Amino acid sequence: MMTTEIAPKPQDGKPQDGKPKSSWVNLLVDFGPLLVFFLVYRHFAPANDGDMLGTMGAVTKATVGFMIATVVALIVSKLRLGHVSPMLWLTTILVLGFGALTVILHDPFWIKIKPTAVYLLFSVVLFVGLWRGQPMLKFLLQSAFEGLDEQGWMKLSRNWAWFFLVLAVLNTVLVYTVSFETWLQAKLWGFTVLSFLFTFSQLPMVLRHGMGDSAATELTENPPHD
Repeated sequence: MMTTEIAPKPQDGKPQDGKPKSSWVNLLVDFGPLLVFFLVYRHFAPANDGDMLGTMGAVTKATVGFMIATVVALIVSKLRLGHVSPMLWLTTILVLGFGALTVILHDPFWIKIKPTAVYLLFSVVLFVGLWRGQPMLKFLLQSAFEGLDEQGWMKLSRNWAWFFLVLAVLNTVLVYTVSFETWLQAKLWGFTVLSFLFTFSQLPMVLRHGMGDSAATELTENPPHD
């Protein structure tokens, strides 16, 4: 899920709603649902790789757990920050939609292709924003990264637009070329690491455009992702 949200700051540096920031809560909201999906699947996955019926049963149970955990993450975000970003709303809708297709049709293809849909959606939104001269990443995240100027937001939106497009292509290739088990391992570990590495690569640019050290820390602790 792509859920990074930073509560707006007044002049004293504290969130306006008075709610404390906690990086571990952000990480729980961001990565908790995917971890639930992985753990439920691993628990119910058959020992025999050729057991397609057992594999589909495990995928179905994992998908249901993923959908429930996604809704819980949305609720936690609402309670913690007092609002839910457009990015989190859209991600949750896509998770529920593709998850329902997976359960109803008994076809893991839909939950595997869900990240592609998410990445493409946000890539298109960001590219359209760039074409219109608007840094849509700022709107989608509803973030107020301290000190980041408009040019910095434009560059950050541009870079994430291209990165999301690359991830969409990569996920699609994996969907059609590897097993569900391999895809799940790549999604949980590979894509997460890629997102963190890409976020770190953006630090020199955003610092040059006025982002404060505290905001940069928040960005690296909670990189945008699906």
